[in-house]
Amino acid sequence: MSKSSRVSGRTFHRHLYPLLHSRLSEDRRFIQVLSGPRQAGKTTLARQIGEGLGESVHYVSADEPTLQDRAWLAQQWEIGRSLTRSRGGFGQALLMVDEVQKIAGWSETVKRLWDEDTRAGTALKVMLLGSSPLLVQQGLTESLAGRFEITPVPHWSYQEMREAFGWTLEQFLYFGGYPGSAALIGDEERWRRYIIDALIETTISRDILLLSRVDKPALLRRLFHLACEYSGQILSYQKMTGQLQDVGNTTTLAHYLDLLHGAGLVAGLQKYAGEKVRQRGSSPKLQVLNTALMTALGPVHFADLDRDPEFKGRLVESAVGAHLLNTSRGTGVDVQYWLDRNREVDFVLVSGRAITAVEVKSTARRANPPGVDAFIAAFPSARPLLAGAQGIPIAEFLTRPALEWATALGTDQSRRHV
Repeated sequence: MSKSSRVSGRTFHRHLYPLLHSRLSEDRRFIQVLSGPRQAGKTTLARQIGEGLGESVHYVSADEPTLQDRAWLAQQWEIGRSLTRSRGGFGQALLMVDEVQKIAGWSETVKRLWDEDTRAGTALKVMLLGSSPLLVQQGLTESLAGRFEITPVPHWSYQEMREAFGWTLEQFLYFGGYPGSAALIGDEERWRRYIIDALIETTISRDILLLSRVDKPALLRRLFHLACEYSGQILSYQKMTGQLQDVGNTTTLAHYLDLLHGAGLVAGLQKYAGEKVRQRGSSPKLQVLNTALMTALGPVHFADLDRDPEFKGRLVESAVGAHLLNTSRGTGVDVQYWLDRNREVDFVLVSGRAITAVEVKSTARRANPPGVDAFIAAFPSARPLLAGAQGIPIAEFLTRPALEWATALGTDQSRRHV
């Protein structure tokens, strides 16, 4: 099926579509910002909204081989203004700027132009799209306070891939949540090359190395591969340094993990300790944000997945972790892990004072693992939650966001299943 995600002759809309359509149907009020990794469907979503508004739309992208500048941005803005005047001076129009983070000084220029329109009463609505959430957020907080609403656009979920492409759970676990790759899964080698060349390499070279200071690009690349190989496992920075065969220090590796996380590739979860001051120095738990990153670089083929239960178990846990991280953005839910000697809890969800211990099991074992017992003993107010065998089915778990598992719904479900 093509990237346009047509289901039974109709266009598939992501779950964010009604929210954004509603906001952009209002009179000009805030700059709307869509922030998320490459190939998460931001451009398609924005175009669908533009088509549904019935207003004049000017779409441009700064994702060109040569970086665009502020003068180019001002020119595009003026074209957007002209669209409002084309309807007798009272019409509304929408300007969409894709990959805005690649324009040097974009936030100051946007602030100036937006404020000019506010004073002049120009009804030009603005949507900004960015594939580097970290850089987009920096620009917003530097210059645009009080002028924007940000909507995180995460990787596609299991439910979305199932509804758009008819995928099974096993297909989602292996091929992940990249809609642009859905048409290629019948040719696995072609699918792998697409993930590696069009997604991984493009994200690292154009969204990280081109826009951020990285003194050791080879180290960053090796760290990414290490995170994919060890997704779901806890590695100390010292062990990482040994694996990477580099003299990079803890601060460098932590910074590179942050960059990789900001680009939507991999993350390093922090250990839950009940004390914020102790978390940053802990050994991170490596976690891919899309399981396609594990499998495209890994040795196991889709047809052999059931014959490698160890790898499949890591894939299931990584899919749950990716789902929790992707759906927790912008909700106030913090996703961590816990370890005390050899007793581990896969994920700890923190939402205000609510603490939920999530254990993932892909094979049948006792319903209350030792790590969960120890965690509840250490933090009596926490709630246990088991996903997988003898607990909430993985397919069901992946259809509900982290906030629901971290709060009231998670409480009800965990008491039934643990």
